[in-house]
Amino acid sequence: MGLRVALAYNLKRKIDDAGLPDDYYSEFDSKETIEAIASGLRSGGNEVFLVEADKGMLNWFQSNKVDIVFNIAEGMNGESREAQVPAVLDFLGIPYSGSGVLALSISLNKALTKKLFEQAGIPTPKYRLITDPSDISDSGLRYPLIVKPNREGSGKGITITSVVRNRAELTREVEKTSRVYRQEILVEEFIEGKELTVGIIGNYPPAALPILEIDFSNCRASGEFFYTWKVKEFEKEVEDSKGLSPLWHCPARLTDRETALIRDTAIKAFNILGCVDLSRVDIMLDKKGVPYVLEVNPLPGLDPVDSNFPFIGKRAGFDYPALMNRILETAIERHTKNGNLVLQERSFR
Repeated sequence: MGLRVALAYNLKRKIDDAGLPDDYYSEFDSKETIEAIASGLRSGGNEVFLVEADKGMLNWFQSNKVDIVFNIAEGMNGESREAQVPAVLDFLGIPYSGSGVLALSISLNKALTKKLFEQAGIPTPKYRLITDPSDISDSGLRYPLIVKPNREGSGKGITITSVVRNRAELTREVEKTSRVYRQEILVEEFIEGKELTVGIIGNYPPAALPILEIDFSNCRASGEFFYTWKVKEFEKEVEDSKGLSPLWHCPARLTDRETALIRDTAIKAFNILGCVDLSRVDIMLDKKGVPYVLEVNPLPGLDPVDSNFPFIGKRAGFDYPALMNRILETAIERHTKNGNLVLQERSFR
């Protein structure tokens, strides 16, 4: 393509503050992932610049001209942190890949996302949002329940004890999670069934890639029978004997009817949040065949070894470089008008 592409990222670091939870940097990307993406984009003939999404980012973009930004940055602080880089780029008039400010802000807030699902008729587990840990309500909910921080991704705050089976366990987990993550807590019914994730790429219309089923049947040694932070963080880095490496089936073991239903549900969730270019939609298919949408991730992990999205992409026929360039091409198509990338007027120092 021959474009000047900035890769905006947040780098995963070792925790150097004893007061931070173990999963504090889980959403950020390793040097290996950042370089793999950059290498993939370079293979498409592009010049790639690495730009860390820190306080120096604004000055960098004001001083350097690029055609488009490949955005994987999760943001540093605040309740809408995933929207920080797109907000800066919108302000400067620079095109970028992936969803915009509104979709990223809403999708990070699990309770707000679920309200939109409910209004659109998309199945999602029943829930309560707990804003005060001294006032916990489980009214109308059926145990087991799962307790989560309301504004985190990558399984942050979700452990084996997050699934609770009575009021005492619920109180314990809400108090603990609130104390550690210092935000409102989502309590929702724990759906038992097949855990699925759907990669989506493209626009007008978006296309669902082969569905991935995460099978925890070989995780008995750890007791990690669902996607906790520990499983997400270590599933491809430890021996199977540790019980932290679920099996991945792609395409998922579904009937044709179930496959069509899951794909339609995922695309509906993608569209209702206003996502573009790519996303990953997490769904639990219960024993009655109801597809409950758990959440939508408009910034899916792109680790070439560990992440679901590249694995799904490979099953769809994209090797890693091809997938990175397809994401970029999708964004370019969306930003192109009359054969040119649309840039707003701006000045450079």
